[in-house]
Amino acid sequence: MPNPKRRHSKARRDKRRTHDKAIVPTISIDPTTGAPHARHRAHYFEGELYYKGKKILAKGE
Repeated sequence: MPNPKRRHSKARRDKRRTHDKAIVPTISIDPTTGAPHARHRAHYFEGELYYKGKKILAKGE
């Protein structure tokens, strides 16, 4: 296996690691139900599926 000939600087290492961080997902409140959910994703509320404030699937469908 090849190994580096010289040590990489701290700046070079840190430049590579700038994108290695945890991100917090953006949470929105549904206007119809008031339930928090991930943006641009459908979510369940009391057994029914909602997207953009509209009911997509009702119970039993």
